[in-house]
Amino acid sequence: MRVAMLGPFRLSAPDGRAVEVGGLRVRTLLARLALDAGRTVAAEVLIADLWGSAQPSGALNALQSLVSRARRALAGSLELRSDQSGYALQVAPDDVDAIRFAWLAADGRRLLRAGHVDAAAGTLREALALWRGGALVDFVDAPFVEAQAARLEELRLVALADRMDADLQAGRHVDLVPELEGLCARYPLRERLAALRVRALYACGRQADAFAVYETLRRRLDDELAVEPSQELKDLHVAMLRGDPALAPRPESRREPSQPVLPTRLSSFVGREREIELVRSELVNSRLVTLFGPGGAGKTRLAIEAAAGVSDQRVWFVELAPVRDAHDVTSAVLTALGVRETRLLEAPKTHALSRVADVCSAEPTLLVLDNCEHVINAAAEFAQEVMSRSPQLRVLATSREPLALTGEKLLPVGPLALPQADDPAPETAAVRLFADRAAAARPDFVLDERNTGDVVAICRGLDGMPLAIELAAARLRAMSVRQIADRLDDRFRLLTNGNRAAMPRHRTLRAVVEWSWDLLTPPEQVLAGRLSVFAGNASADAVSAVCADAGLPAAEVFYVLI
Repeated sequence: MRVAMLGPFRLSAPDGRAVEVGGLRVRTLLARLALDAGRTVAAEVLIADLWGSAQPSGALNALQSLVSRARRALAGSLELRSDQSGYALQVAPDDVDAIRFAWLAADGRRLLRAGHVDAAAGTLREALALWRGGALVDFVDAPFVEAQAARLEELRLVALADRMDADLQAGRHVDLVPELEGLCARYPLRERLAALRVRALYACGRQADAFAVYETLRRRLDDELAVEPSQELKDLHVAMLRGDPALAPRPESRREPSQPVLPTRLSSFVGREREIELVRSELVNSRLVTLFGPGGAGKTRLAIEAAAGVSDQRVWFVELAPVRDAHDVTSAVLTALGVRETRLLEAPKTHALSRVADVCSAEPTLLVLDNCEHVINAAAEFAQEVMSRSPQLRVLATSREPLALTGEKLLPVGPLALPQADDPAPETAAVRLFADRAAAARPDFVLDERNTGDVVAICRGLDGMPLAIELAAARLRAMSVRQIADRLDDRFRLLTNGNRAAMPRHRTLRAVVEWSWDLLTPPEQVLAGRLSVFAGNASADAVSAVCADAGLPAAEVFYVLI
C-alpha cells in the first residue's frame, strides 16, 4: 500500500488500484498518521493536530469515531493499530512518498558531497519526481499542516538546488539557465540559487550576465536587509574576477535521457497495443504527430503510453486542458518545464518562446501537448514556432481536431475493436477493457458465458468508446451487468460518477459531450443538430440536403464531421 501526500492525497494498492476513503476528516487523520508511518502517535497529539484550539466536546470520542471510520475504509488494505497511548498506521515508511522523498534527498546530498555527481543527480531526480503538487495540499486547514508543508517545501528546495549543483558539476549547464532564472525570480533572496545561476551563466560563456546577477543580488541584499552577500558568493565573485580556470566555459557533457515526466498511471492499459507501436514508429519519421478523435476515445492515455516507451529522448508532458486563455499556452509549457512564476512570463512572447527553445534544444526532446482542441490555433502556432527553433524537438499532440501544420502526421483514434460474428468476445479490446475495469469496481466480477452477451451488448451500445465503457463498468458497484445493458437508452443519466480525480469533463458522459459541443461555433452546432436525424450511415447527397441551410459552405460540412 502506498500513501501519496506530495500533491493530492492518494492511497494506492500494490497493484496500482486507488483505494477510496470517504470524508475529509478521515483522510486528514490518515495523512497525519502516515507522516509517522509505523510509529504510534499519542491520542493527545492527534487531537491537537486535527482540531487545534477548536476541539469538539468529547474530543477523544470524536477521535475514536474517526479511527473506526478509517478502519472500515481500509479493511483488507491497511492496518490501523492502537494501544494504550495512541494509534499507528502500519505502513512501511518507504511507501509514504513524503518520507521516501526525504530519504532519497538525504542520500543524494551524501553522494554529492562524496563527489559522485551522476549518482547524486539520479537519486535527487528520483526524489523530486515524487512531487505531484503542493505538500498536503488537500488538508491546508488542518492545524498540523502549515509546519509540515513548510518543512517539506524547504527540503524540496534544498534537493532541487543539490540536483542542479550535481548537474552543474557534471557539465550539464545549458538547460539549467532558464530553470534557475525562474527559481531566482520566485526566491530572490536565496543565495545558493543565485550562486548556482552565476556559475551556470559563467560556464555557458555569459560572463557579463553572471556579473550582473551577482551585482543585482548584492544591491537587493543591501537595500532590503542591510547585509552583504554570503562568503560563498563573495568567493565566487572573486574567482570570476580572477578568471579561475575551474569556472571557465567548457563544452556541455552528454547526458543520458532522463525518465519521462508523465502523469502517474493508476490503471492497466487495455486494447491499443498496435496503436502504441504505430505512434512510436511515426515519431521516428515525423517531428509532429497528432492523435485526433472524439472525446472519450483515449487519446491522452495512448499518448502517455507511447511516450513512456521513449528511451532515447527527454520527455515533457504539458496538460493544456486547464488553460482558458490562448495566450497562456506558452506559459503552461514553461510551467511544465520547471520555469514557474517568473518575470519571464511578463516578457514579450518571443522571449518566452526562446526560453522554451533553449530547454528543448539542449538534447533530443519529445514534447507531449495534451488536449489542444480548445486552444487549437494557439497550440498550432506554438508548435510551429518552437519546432522551428529546436531542431532536436519532436511534438506529440492530442486534440479533437488536427493542428493543420505542414509535416503533421495525423493518427485518428477511434473506438476499440468490437466483437464480430466469428470473434471470441473475451479477446476483443472493448470487452477486455470492460472486464478489467469491472473487476476493479467489483472484485468478484468474472467474465463468463452467463454475462458475456450482456457485456458485448454494452460495448456495442456504447460504440466501443473507452471512457463510456469505463463509466459503465464503474456502475457495477451498484448494478448488475443486465441492469446496465437494459438502461443504456438513458445513458446520460446512467454513466455518471466516474473517477473523482479525473478532469470534470471526463467524469460523466454528458460532460464529455458538452465539452465537445461548446467547442463548436453556432453554425457548427446547427449542423450537428441536423445530422442527428440520421440513425446510421448517410450518403453525401443526403447530408448535403439536410445541411444545405445550416450556415456552412458545403465543402466545410465534411471537415466538421471529422
